[in-house]
Amino acid sequence: MKPEEFIKAVDKGELASLYLLYGDEPYLVERAVKKLLERAVDPSFRDFNLNVFYGNECKGDEVFSAAQTLPMFAERRVVLVKKGGELSAGAMEILLSYVQDPCPGACLILQAEKVDGRKKFYAEFKKRGEAVEFKRPYENQLGPYVRDEVRAAGKKIDSAAAELLAFLVGNNLQELVSQIEKLCIYCGKKESIGVADVKAIVSDTKVESVFEFTDALGAKELPRALRMLTSLLQDGEAPLRILGAVSRHYRQLWQVRELLDRRLPPAELAKASGINPYFLKKVTDQARNYTVGELKQIFERMLELDLAFKSGALEGAAFERFVMEACRK
Repeated sequence: MKPEEFIKAVDKGELASLYLLYGDEPYLVERAVKKLLERAVDPSFRDFNLNVFYGNECKGDEVFSAAQTLPMFAERRVVLVKKGGELSAGAMEILLSYVQDPCPGACLILQAEKVDGRKKFYAEFKKRGEAVEFKRPYENQLGPYVRDEVRAAGKKIDSAAAELLAFLVGNNLQELVSQIEKLCIYCGKKESIGVADVKAIVSDTKVESVFEFTDALGAKELPRALRMLTSLLQDGEAPLRILGAVSRHYRQLWQVRELLDRRLPPAELAKASGINPYFLKKVTDQARNYTVGELKQIFERMLELDLAFKSGALEGAAFERFVMEACRK
């Protein structure tokens, strides 16, 4: 079942007995669980009809027992197992028989980041219940995601403003939603959100500094890039988060560089790259600073940098070397 199908079914009150809600975007998974709970169990009787367990702690029998207990003053009992991908082999063995014959008066929900689909328990769960995977949006999906969230809040947002917000914040959906909420409050009664509004709200955050850093890198402005990096690290910005923004920027540069090498007409660049015209000129100008071979080397260095950070290397010194190599003319 796709996420949009899941949402439509829940809105209609078409609920299943078994749900596996999982994926690499915890915000979307958490929101899906909340939506399901709101529909599946009456808040007035939640204390009587909702049981919550943790997969890395429970033995299975308590989940089995709760799922078979009759609901009180309601049509169903809901049993939620958080960290459902961390169930022990013993717990899965106990729960397998329940999954094969679930109680019609109960709704068993497994919430997980990832599950091993090769294991019989999860394979059987997916076969007999509803499995919904929530994936982290790709960069070219963030703009539409922002517009949908703003629309749900009762406002509109310019296409360029949505792309700018997505570019500045990245695919951390929790942070993205937080910024959207701030924007809606900031705009007050104004129906439409523009680029100036986004800049007014986001410019005071660390995200703006990361944006300036990636811009300096792409332009091969070594002194400015080094100053921005030093400032970010001194402000406590996580090196891996900075590297993620750098990687996103260089992916765009590589994409446009290849399109330029194919001699694609300027009028077709925006459509082929998926980059909003508001940003395209700057990205195109920076892409001309690199060859595809140079970009390949930069990505190899970013991989080395990622591994170095995770192994405890001196982050500042390693990042500075990368900046000097990337800005080499």
